[in-house]
Amino acid sequence: MNFNTPRGTVDIYSSEAKKWQYIENKLRNISDKFNYEEIRTPMFEHTEIYQRGVGDSTDIVQKEMYTFYDRGGRSLTLRPEGTAGVVRAFVQNKMYGDANQPVKLYYFQEMFRYERPEQGRMRQLHQFGVEVLGSEDPAVDAEVISLAMFAYEELGLTDEIKLVINSLGDRESREKHREALVKHFTTYQDELCGDCQMRLKQNPMRILDCKVDADHEAMKKAPSILDYLNDSSKQYFQDVKAHLDRIGVEYVVDANLVRGLDYYNHTAFEIMLDKEGYGAATTLLGGGRYDGLTSELGGPDVPGVGFGMGIERLLMALDAVDIQLPADEGIDCYVVTIGENANNEAVRLVYQLRRAGLKVEKDYLKRQMRAQLRAANRLQAHFTVIIGDNELEKEIVNVRNMQTGEQEEVSFLELKNYLLTYCKEE
Repeated sequence: MNFNTPRGTVDIYSSEAKKWQYIENKLRNISDKFNYEEIRTPMFEHTEIYQRGVGDSTDIVQKEMYTFYDRGGRSLTLRPEGTAGVVRAFVQNKMYGDANQPVKLYYFQEMFRYERPEQGRMRQLHQFGVEVLGSEDPAVDAEVISLAMFAYEELGLTDEIKLVINSLGDRESREKHREALVKHFTTYQDELCGDCQMRLKQNPMRILDCKVDADHEAMKKAPSILDYLNDSSKQYFQDVKAHLDRIGVEYVVDANLVRGLDYYNHTAFEIMLDKEGYGAATTLLGGGRYDGLTSELGGPDVPGVGFGMGIERLLMALDAVDIQLPADEGIDCYVVTIGENANNEAVRLVYQLRRAGLKVEKDYLKRQMRAQLRAANRLQAHFTVIIGDNELEKEIVNVRNMQTGEQEEVSFLELKNYLLTYCKEE
């Protein structure tokens, strides 16, 4: 029997968990500055939400979803991506009627995709995402992109990232482009992979996103969506780029950027780690506009735009450029006890110090004094508080500064203020 984690999943704990906490806190603060509010949706939804929202022709729906039937015979799916569930919540809770528009949301979610695990690609993955629903202003696209760029910069990734953008146009533009793609790729149909042969019938634009045929000559000669944009789509894309220029966000236009989900239209974008030797998983974040998705999920036709940021890939990127996150290391003090009576008194003392806002630990293994001091060192305690029978009689403790080795007597009554003074100085 195998009691290890399932393939494509990992345990996150100790110093690694502190990195995640630091990143999450940073992203929450940034979202708050941009006036986005948190949303938490269920971990599983009715399967149709993803079939209709993400698209039947996508790899996610066709190959990667964890789908099961509940006892009532209903088909449910573990969340493979964030946008469809957020849009479902927007429609179900009638957020389109809220006084404050557009509705600006962010989330931290676990996603589940059955795919081959590799560096930066897990079967249980974690994403930070934002969604803005209720505005078709190109400035909103620029704001969403700028939030993502600002987040990476705040975490130390500045010169190492590259923003790539494209326009997928409106429905009319995509239909004309679709016809051109079908005509072009039909000539090479027998040379394409099995997936692309299916995409040629279902969604030919997604052939451009194929990793297997990426170097095929047909890809280099494929018709560009930018040549099929109608006037309104061209203007929308120009406006998005102009807003990015105004706020100083640099970008590269890539006509082959299509994203892997069917709901995208107009603006599509990715942020990549632009570092040699990083490997295949260079895309850190992807997003775009998805006007029409709300009506597809049973609501009014409300425009939307957003992105999903992979936390695992973010951590990989930080490691790749050797950025050390300022994790909260060490504790304020470790209480060392000598004898049963001192141990009992330490229970009360530790609780009081914790209530005062100090980070405190004590021995729970009845170890000798020397072993307790070693434990204090491992926990990087700034101070140790030593209590024995003599200290109990005098109602004092011996406080040792673990950096300087200096030690002095402090009364029970003064201990809290003594340690708090130290913490304020730090």
